[in-house]
Amino acid sequence: MTAQADDHCTRCGACCAAFRVDFHHSECEASMAGGVPLGLALPLTATLMRMRGTDASPPRCAALAGEIGVAVRCTIYASRPSPCRDFAPYAALGMGEDACDRARVRHGLAPLGG
Repeated sequence: MTAQADDHCTRCGACCAAFRVDFHHSECEASMAGGVPLGLALPLTATLMRMRGTDASPPRCAALAGEIGVAVRCTIYASRPSPCRDFAPYAALGMGEDACDRARVRHGLAPLGG
């Protein structure tokens, strides 16, 4: 991915401060090497975890660093859970999806459009 191609996501971060992020407990570091650090996840059920901060009002993932719409980064990018890996796969190419666009608008950013 070129610097220009990933520019939308590296400046945005709106999705990380708009939605709850729930995932299977097997994605945590206790279950797999390189998994989500336990300190950044909260247990919901026997099998379901939630990224810390995404249940807040307003939500903001505890793994997000930086200023939304300016410059952000995921502090656990290589270990992020599957909902984050699967979210808006074409946003880095400037092609948004409904959820991506909703998150961007929520933070005063223009939608990418799908």
